Amino acid sequence: MTTTSVPGELPGTAMTDEAYGALRASAALWVGTSVLITNQFGQVLVQHVDYRDTCLLAGGAVDKGESPARAAARELVEELGVTAAIDRCLAVDWVSADSSGAPAGMRFPGEILHVFDGGAWDDDRIGEIRLPPSEITGIEFVEPARLPDLLSPTDARRALSALRARINAAGTVLLENGLPIAPTVFDRLAVLQTARPTYRYPWHHGPAPHDLTVTQAWAWLFAPDGRVLVLLEPHTGVAILPGGTPEEQDQGDSVATLRREVDEEAAARFGSPLLLGHVTDPAGRRGYLRYAAALTGVGPARPDPATSHTYTRVLVTPEQTTELFDWGPAAADQLAAVHEARQKLGLPRAARQPVTELDPAAPWVAIALAPDPRAPQPASS
Repeated sequence: MTTTSVPGELPGTAMTDEAYGALRASAALWVGTSVLITNQFGQVLVQHVDYRDTCLLAGGAVDKGESPARAAARELVEELGVTAAIDRCLAVDWVSADSSGAPAGMRFPGEILHVFDGGAWDDDRIGEIRLPPSEITGIEFVEPARLPDLLSPTDARRALSALRARINAAGTVLLENGLPIAPTVFDRLAVLQTARPTYRYPWHHGPAPHDLTVTQAWAWLFAPDGRVLVLLEPHTGVAILPGGTPEEQDQGDSVATLRREVDEEAAARFGSPLLLGHVTDPAGRRGYLRYAAALTGVGPARPDPATSHTYTRVLVTPEQTTELFDWGPAAADQLAAVHEARQKLGLPRAARQPVTELDPAAPWVAIALAPDPRAPQPASS
């Protein structure tokens, strides 16, 4: 058979137009679309519907002659009563015919499903939602880790893959039955499938009061390009900032705690730290200090003595970092303090970009410090 799939070209001489069309029709798939929407705290909008016992992202079938992006925008109007620009695709999923558990009578041939980025909606935008009289019985914003409990297995895999793609900022990902064909470090460690660390505590600038027990000291450690070092737990993909719990050997010195913990967890070193502030747990009168500093070196990864885990080390922007945690409204205040410290350290603001995984076996590398703008400058000649 000699033929081509290029539009506008005729089938090869071995096939009639009718035979070629029948062949292509026999391989046809459905086309669907969905929209990933979050609130400002990184929780995902899911819809409860009256025709199935699992939840769905907003979206539906693409109509004849309709593009997937136009279908997504139409579905938002029909299902949520909201008009939104749909111009960024997070994922394209090839869904096999036998993956959905569809009834035989449906004759499900498989599907190509697009996941578009609906953005992070603030309270005003959420307040505009108007549900239709039927089909959608309710909506809620849920933590990413709840998606496998609320959605079908394939839908949950697809939603989490799309959410990781949004955070990773590497462009549209190709999926097969919800799983990326080229997994990133986020996919490999199943980031967000385990509950995000939750510290929805008030943010305070400056040192902790003397009557507050300091139980953690963590740091935003900046690479020269303005990104920060984040550690991912190898078994769960849970993110942590470098740092940890004071021990007797630290003699009450929070910076000593920080240097020891960063060395143990991340095999990293840093320059003079700036105290950003602290969050407090009002119930227990406990405080968690936050510092910022410039990385000065990174060595081969090794197990943390406290957990025996060898953390995966990644460089991400400060904004991407906050999406890996559940810090609530106080996250914005802490992020502002982080950028203020970054400027004091003389470091650039990092553009959103794909996550970089540090080589765990790489030998020790010294990182040049950016010039400290507060330091005395040599006189010009």
